[in-house]
Parts: sequence; structure tokens; C-alpha cells
Amino acid sequence: MDFIEILKAILFGIVEGITEWLPISSTGHMIILDELVKLNVSDAFREMFLVVIQLGAILAVVVLYFRKLWPFSTKEKFFIKKDTFGMWFKILAACIPAAIVGVFFDDKINELFYNYQTVAAMLIIFGVLFIVIENYNKGRKPVMNSIAEITWKAAIGVGLFQLIAAVFPGTSRSGATILGGILLGMSRTTAAEFTFFLAVPVMAGASLLKLVKFGLAFSASEAVILIVGMVVAFVVSIIVIKFLLNYIRRNDFKAFGWYRIVLGVLVILFFSL
Repeated sequence: MDFIEILKAILFGIVEGITEWLPISSTGHMIILDELVKLNVSDAFREMFLVVIQLGAILAVVVLYFRKLWPFSTKEKFFIKKDTFGMWFKILAACIPAAIVGVFFDDKINELFYNYQTVAAMLIIFGVLFIVIENYNKGRKPVMNSIAEITWKAAIGVGLFQLIAAVFPGTSRSGATILGGILLGMSRTTAAEFTFFLAVPVMAGASLLKLVKFGLAFSASEAVILIVGMVVAFVVSIIVIKFLLNYIRRNDFKAFGWYRIVLGVLVILFFSL
């Protein structure tokens, strides 16, 4: 197998691990990277790879938050943590809108919106929204400062923001859900953590859907590329999630908003020229 392809897979894993959790659109970055660094694979494998590589990023959340995500006590036999089960029910409820759209309209959405115009527009629009909403929230106190305090109404509201990201590439799933959470009264840390947890069923479901459509008939080189990409995405995601949580304890999301606006303009210029 060509060593260059492994290096490309590493690069894709790094970009996925960074952009999946920062609210800057992993799809937007992946589209640009795919234009600049072409994997020597079939179109069908490339489409699948760009989604399934997210499994590495999901595993990072599971590892970092295992105690919060696992609904059974490890200290007592058959002890169920009711708060954790309640959290999972809210997560699953928030996932329903995006799951329905993903299952029934995935191919149509890709056909209509998976293009640089949509990506650039959503990068800029949500970049502006981050700046506007942070200014609007200045001085306002959040009413939900932990996952346990998230209401059903807020959880479903975040799910609707996630639906926007599911339909329009470039929105950023993490960006939309964090923005939605802040608007609905969550603290930045709570909105970020809820976004991480939401990613587990959403991204696992999307990856499974792509794997089923592609089939499991991987060549040896394709399997290596996929595994390398996921492992790198896992390692980078661990670092980025920790960085983001530390960052938002002292800073707002305006910097990400400005970054998105600049990136959106660069995407338009790059593809236009």
C-alpha cells in the first residue's frame, strides 16, 4: 500500500478530530480538504470514509465521559442511575428529528445541499449568529448549569437546532446545538457537554447507515485507511474536547464566529477562482 495514502488518512483524521467538536463545521473543512488532498480510492469509499471516520471522534466522548454516560452503577449490582437514564431519554428525544430526516432524505439532502455554496453560506450565517447571540447573552445568567438541569423542552429545542445542521452542510452540528443550548438558557459548558453526548447516537447512526449502504467488502488498503483515520480522529478528539471545555470556561464563542465568517468567504473565493 502507498505510504502517501496513509499520510492522507492521518491528515483527514486530524481535521476530523479538530473540527468535529469545535463549532466551525467539520463538513466544510472536509470538503475543502477533499478538494486539496484526494484519497486514491473509489468515490463510494470516499463518501463512506468521510462519515465513518467520525466513529473515532465518538469513541473519544465515550472514553472521556464514560461515568456520566453509563447508566448502571459499578459499585452495586443491578443498580440503575435514574438521572443518567433520564439524560439518555432526553438525548434520544433530541435525536429523533435529525434521525428521521437522515434515514429518509439522506441522499436527497446530499444531492441538493452538499455543495460549496451551501457550506459557505451556513458558515457565514452561523458565524454571524454566534457573535450576535454572544452579545445578546452578555450579562444574562444561564438557568441550566448542568446536564441534570436540562428540561425536556430545552432538549427537544436543541434537537431542532441539530436538524438544521443535518439538512445544511456547513452549519456545524456542534455549532448549531451549542448555539441552540445557549439561546435556550444553558451555560456554555452545559451546552457543549450536551452536544458531545448528542453526538454519540447521531454520529453512530449516520456511520452505520453509510456502512450498510457501502457494504463490508473492504479491500485491505481501504480497511487500513479507514482504521488509521478513525484512530487519529480519536486521539485528536480527546485533546480538542479537553481544550474546548477549558477555553469556554474563560472565553465566549465570538472567536469561532469570526473564524467561520472568514472561512466561508475563503470557500467562496477558493471554488469561484
